[in-house]
Parts: sequence; structure tokens; C-alpha cells
Amino acid sequence: MKSEQLLSTISRGVLSAMLDFVRTKQKSVTIKVVFGLIILSFVIGYTMLTAPQDKGAPQAGDIAARVNGEEISYNNFQTAYSNLYNLYQSIYQGNFNATLEKQLNLPKQALQQLVEQALLIQQADELGVSVSSQELIDNIAQYDAFKVDGTFNRDRYLEVLSYQRLTPEQFENSQQRALLTQKVQQALQKDISLSDEELQAAFHEASDSINLNFVWLTPALVENKVEVTDDGLADYFTANQEKFRIPEKIALRYLQFDPARYEDEVPTFSDDDLERYYRRNLDQFEIKEQVKAAHILLRVAPDADEATVTKREELAEKLLKQLNEGADFAVLAKANSDDKNNATQGGELGYFGRGMTAPEFEDAAFALRPGQLSKVIRTQFGFHIIKVDEYIEPGVQSLADVIDQVKAGLKGEKSRQLTYEKAMDAYNINRKSGDLDAAAKANDLGVKETGLFAAGEAIDGIGRNDQISEAAFRLQENELARPLQTGDGVFLFALKERQPSRLPELGEVRVAVEQAYRAAQAETLVQELADQLLTQAIESNNLETAAKKLKLNIEQTGDFNRSYGSFIPRIGNSEELANAVFALSEEKPVAGKVFNINDRSLVAALKEAKVADFAALDQATRNQMQSQVLQQKKNKAVNDKLQELLRQAEIEILIPDLMTAFTNKE
Repeated sequence: MKSEQLLSTISRGVLSAMLDFVRTKQKSVTIKVVFGLIILSFVIGYTMLTAPQDKGAPQAGDIAARVNGEEISYNNFQTAYSNLYNLYQSIYQGNFNATLEKQLNLPKQALQQLVEQALLIQQADELGVSVSSQELIDNIAQYDAFKVDGTFNRDRYLEVLSYQRLTPEQFENSQQRALLTQKVQQALQKDISLSDEELQAAFHEASDSINLNFVWLTPALVENKVEVTDDGLADYFTANQEKFRIPEKIALRYLQFDPARYEDEVPTFSDDDLERYYRRNLDQFEIKEQVKAAHILLRVAPDADEATVTKREELAEKLLKQLNEGADFAVLAKANSDDKNNATQGGELGYFGRGMTAPEFEDAAFALRPGQLSKVIRTQFGFHIIKVDEYIEPGVQSLADVIDQVKAGLKGEKSRQLTYEKAMDAYNINRKSGDLDAAAKANDLGVKETGLFAAGEAIDGIGRNDQISEAAFRLQENELARPLQTGDGVFLFALKERQPSRLPELGEVRVAVEQAYRAAQAETLVQELADQLLTQAIESNNLETAAKKLKLNIEQTGDFNRSYGSFIPRIGNSEELANAVFALSEEKPVAGKVFNINDRSLVAALKEAKVADFAALDQATRNQMQSQVLQQKKNKAVNDKLQELLRQAEIEILIPDLMTAFTNKE
């Protein structure tokens, strides 16, 4: 996906997320004031992402790259990267983590955008395009962010830029570059047209479909044919002995310092200590916005006809009228509500926060104040009438209200610190001698021992702990490892025993060798079966006949077309297979090789091809398709030009991290 397509998608997601956030906090005066600035921030941030600001000529050491001699500052790279990071974080929210960031390769994306923009702008003179001062002024004046009563306002313009820590020169330069990039793209696309033949080809590529016959061939089909002999097993073990190497194993002696043991030694803390802990951990004392409500539900089935829906809505309105005239809510709920979980309690739902009910229900409930009734609300379940009894505003509990919790938390924190200090004292005093027994005696602790374990395995008495395991395998004889803190306390440990890695005798690992041997033999047999099936299918020109002869199960994908990309229904992703099957025909229906997909063998053949009728398209659909295909062709022209420019360009990456990020240019 190119940057402009990506950003279009991102912009919708981010604005949606912002709007959701504001709805949940709409009672806050601060949010109402700031919301405008958030939107302005997004508008400008989006622009700055596509054309980061130039804050003057890059200084030596501040250059990230050169593109045909034109310098890209490291500051501009950081700006582009930061904006991309923030946008993706807004989209994925809690799911955005280091792993996803690495998969997205944001440094490469950011640098790629800057390089491509530089290459396009360098084409401006050759294509005879430029941006006039008036075009720049008109472009900036169109932003609603800079308008007051529908008209561009310079004071608002300066205010917004100041909020974004931008000078007018920086923003105007970024806008000028963005406009120039856009005009270069338009110039590259201006003479592009679409022939009827191209339109028809695109139509058939998108609309023609095929259905495949296919046969999965897995080792399970031939497992019962594998014969295990002593000679065969011995030969296999000799050839693959390294696979069964017994890894290095060690055992430890260790001391476990438990924070609970030292809680009584924690010194008394001051009011300032409590205040600092409280402020460092405000998230623990957050008060979530909640309402206590009751409702009457008149359930409506999703497939209910219009007459039924109308009848249920009329009943809801009738009940609401009775409530407004003074009827008892609990009495009506018991008699009429279809929510049997709480109807007998007068419709009481208890307290609930945002995100726990249907959006329409939530919006109505949180808009009410204690004692108020909602209008009749429609959700996927039917019609509701809501009564709010109590409301809890969002906020933070005061220190006075949570003082006991703060004291307990601070005491636990201090005891953990004290525990680590005691373990470190024991380590420092005894590390030269490596005497764990002396450390145990000085701290009145018993020495514990583990059994043998390999790297990455669970450790007796400790459990699976990669940090301890890694440190333990680096230990030498008579050496103490630096104390390590875990959820179960602080561990000080030394090496008890080390068994080096070695090659085993067959008898020691016979079960594992036999399993591997069976699997290897089954793989060989199933490949032979797959080759046999393919040969017979090609000879008979019919996969069904060949599969039946070999007593193999044949399946069908169902209809699919090229728009599926590399995905094939009931098979999965395989670009190689997807490319091959659309070249099949009635004359040559069998794909000419055995495909390996997710460690399984597959033979496929064409069952049926359906050719869509281009002539049956109405004019409106044809026009819409023509517009889409033409735009795709125009986008491809720009992308092709960029690839050409990238191949010809002298691109110098000056930051080592970016050299890695920018490898394998697309």
C-alpha cells in the first residue's frame, strides 16, 4: 500500500477514534475547548507527515540521507517517524506494541516517504510545474481549522500554528512541498487514458471466477505404511545424530530473599513519601465514570416485520407516557420488561461503565442525570426505557480516601527495595569467594537446590525464568550471579553442577528417534503418493478420476476470482498456486506440480471456469468501473516512475540505523 492510500485509511481511523474519545468525555469543559485543537492537530499532523517541515538547512551530523545531492535532515526523518508512530498508535491503541511496530517497519516507511517526495519534487522542473504564491495562499485558506465564521482568519492561523509549535514559514514550506508533489503526480498522470480493451481485461480479471478440485496429501494418510526396523532406525540415527544431541544442563544452589520477611524492617515514611507514591501511581486510584440504572426492555427479533416493530414501539411509548405521569418504574418493569435477568428486580442493572452496553444504550444512559428518564431507545435487542438512579463522575480518589492503600503499596515497594539491598550486600560481601553458604548464614536463610535443567526449561523451585536461566548458564565455578528480582522475591545463586552437551547413544533417545524416523518416512511416502496422483491426473486429464483410483478424498474450493489475491478458499494463502490456477483451461485442467502449503502437499485442477458477461453491465456501473480502473492506472504510472527514479537515484543513507531500515527498496 503506497503512502497516500495508507494515510487515507489512517485518517479515517484516527478521526473516528478521536470522536469516540470525545463522546466519552463530552461533559468535561476542558475537552470541549481542546477538541477543536485536537482536530487542528490532526489536520496539520497529517500534512506534516506527507511533507515534514524544513527547519532550515541541515547541519553537519543532522543529515539522515541525501537524494541526488538533496539533503534530508535527521530532524525531518524524526518528525515523519513520530507522526507515523502516533497515527498507528491511534489506530491500534492498546494492541500497538513493539512487535507490531517492528512488523510495520516504521523507520523504513518514514524514510521511504521522504525519499519518494524528494524524487518527485526533483522532477518538477523537467515537467514544467511549480506552485505560485497565490496557489499556496488559496490552499492554506481552505482549511476550516484556520477559519472564523467561515472566513480565513490570520490570528486563528497563527494561534493554531503556535499550538503546534510551528512557525508560519515552516508550515507554508511544508504546504508548498505537498502541493508541488501533488502537481508532479498530476503531470505524470495527465496523458493517461483507458482503452475499451483494457477496461474489459480489468473487468474479466475482477469478475471471472474459477472453482478448483484439490487433494490434500498429509503424512497421516501413509503413517500406517511406515515400517520400523532396527537397521533402518540405526541408519537414521547415525545420519541424524546431531538432531538428538542432549543439551548442556546445569543445576543451581540458591537463596531466595522474600520481601514479606523484611516488611517489619521498613522505616516509617513521611507524609512527603506518601504524597510522592500517590502521585506516581494515580492510575491505581482512578474513579471510572459509571451510572446506576434500570431499564424496561421490549424485545424485538432482528428479522421482525415492520408491523411487529411498530407495535412494540407503540407499547414502549405508552409505557413511557405512564412513567412521565408518575407510574412506578419498578412495577412497570416487573410487568412488562422482556429482560428476565432483572425484570423481577424492577429492571435494576446496577452500576456499569462505558463500553459495557450497546452504543445507543450507553449514549442515552450517560446523557441522563439521577432521577431522569430516557426517551424510547432502539438497540439491536429492541426498545428500551432507561431510568438513571445514580451517577459517578470520572476522577481520581483523594489521598485521604486511599491512605491505607497508599501506605500498603509504599510499604510493599520499600520492602522490595530493602530485600534487593540485602541480596546485593550478600552478593558484594561474598562474590570474590563465591561462598553461598556464608551468605545464607549471615542472612539466616536456607540454601535451596535445583535439579538439572537445560536453557529455557523450567527451574525447580523457581519456574520458567529466562533472565535467571541466561545468567545461570554464564556462571563459572565458585562464582555468584548478581541478584535478580522476580515476582517471588530476589534470587542469589551459584552453580552446583554442569553437564556438558553430548551426543547420546541410541538407547537413550530411542523413543524420540523412532518418532522422527516415522515422520521422515511418512514424508517420503506421501511425496511419492502426491507424485503418483499428479502423474495419473495429468495422464487422464482428470484429477477426480485419479483421486478415486488411489482412494483419496477430493474437495472443492467453491467459486473465487483474482480479487482474492494469494488467498484461495479452503486452501489458504499461496501466491504460487494462485498464479498457476488462473492459467488452467479445459484442455489442460491439472496444475503441473505438487504444491507445498503449510507443510502439506496439494494437487489441484480446474473444475469449472465462469466468464462474466461484460456486455451485461449497465452504463452507470461501467462508468464507475472505468473511473476506478483509470485511477488505478494513473496510480501505477506514478508508482512505476518512482521505481524508475529509485533505481537511477544516488541515495546516500548517513545514519547506520536507517541503512538497515532502508534495505530492499520496494
